[in-house]
Amino acid sequence: MKTRILSTVIALFFLSSMVRAYSIPYYNRDSKTHTFEVKINGSKYEITFTSSTTGTASCSPGADVAEINCACGWVTVKNGQKVEIKDGCVTVV
Repeated sequence: MKTRILSTVIALFFLSSMVRAYSIPYYNRDSKTHTFEVKINGSKYEITFTSSTTGTASCSPGADVAEINCACGWVTVKNGQKVEIKDGCVTVV
């Protein structure tokens, strides 16, 4: 019984960690993979967007808003908001 409860607690812990991950669905029109600096909750991270693909970039912390530094300056993106990358610039779709 204790093993079952412990297994459930561990599973819930990992599930809650995955749910809190910051994710950005994207379409990268460029034939170049881009890695941009991202600020989330005052901390700096890097997110990579693979070339010429549609996908989802993610970062571990949970937040509602991130700021992405691209070729066109800082862009504010909400968690789960779709973006498009063209000529190194990020735009919210």
